[in-house]
Amino acid sequence: MAKFFSQSELREMISRWLPPRKIPKRFRIHRDTTEFFRVEYDDVVFLGGKTYLIRHNAKEQRFGLEDEVKFWVKRAIDLTNGSLKILKLVFREKFVAKIGDIEFECLRSPRKEARILDLVADSHNFMHGFSVKDARGNLVRVLDFIKGDPLSLHIQRMDMDHETYFHQHFPQVLDHYMDCIRAIYFLHQHGEKHGDIRRDHILIDSDSGHYRWIDFDINYRHRENIYGYDLFGLGNVLVFLVGKGDLLLRDLKHEGHPALSRVNEDDLNMVFTNRVVNLKKIYPYVPDSLNRVLMHFSKGTTWFYENTAQLLEDLEELRNAA
Repeated sequence: MAKFFSQSELREMISRWLPPRKIPKRFRIHRDTTEFFRVEYDDVVFLGGKTYLIRHNAKEQRFGLEDEVKFWVKRAIDLTNGSLKILKLVFREKFVAKIGDIEFECLRSPRKEARILDLVADSHNFMHGFSVKDARGNLVRVLDFIKGDPLSLHIQRMDMDHETYFHQHFPQVLDHYMDCIRAIYFLHQHGEKHGDIRRDHILIDSDSGHYRWIDFDINYRHRENIYGYDLFGLGNVLVFLVGKGDLLLRDLKHEGHPALSRVNEDDLNMVFTNRVVNLKKIYPYVPDSLNRVLMHFSKGTTWFYENTAQLLEDLEELRNAA
């Protein structure tokens, strides 16, 4: 039977990890996390015989939603050893995503993320953690905190022109990203999918240097290709990395870029139609072999990758030829 600590015992435990001025006089204690909005800063959560002190809510890092608070994702201190954890509480969400004419019904699935955490426990290209039920039966995921920036931010902070980036830095970025694609291929081989592949869902671990996937609790119902949504996400990230960011039509127009007259509808992203995918028209030094891979994610494509192995094969071929 789990031990529950008194207020004085909690203060003593917390004093090992926080200075006296930051220790509150009294704590709100949660064994049921159903109403995650009520789990706040300086509260204590009991999970699976362990005690966690809640710090801040996580924030969204997706473009256009920066700093939007994710109230179901809490940063916490494990009071048994002082380590920093991320607690993902149960949040029910459904939405529809679309790739071309194909719709995907998406939902958050704590069980899926818990399964994948077990599956990838030995892989350095994924976040690590475990799942545990609270007193109400909610499946909470307790994640190891990864110190490091999202891949998107890392790329955007590179203060140099595109050609310098492409020749001096992109090859190493691509090698790391191919490890990420191999990690997704591993999931697919085991009948799982990430479900929410974005460039801000890859963190660069500052301790190891590894690129690590996070946030795989999105599941989706598929009608044609079980892995199509993941593949589209992988392609979007690849275009972002090759372009050193999103290459937007409005930016080309603002610059009066000479290549703008050569860009047509077929050169644009099949969903985000303000983004250029045919990067060779803008940066002529992008190799044909790499640009052909990018064009599989354009509006003009007549053939989309059917599985992750095909994408990997093309990338490995062009890297071996470099």
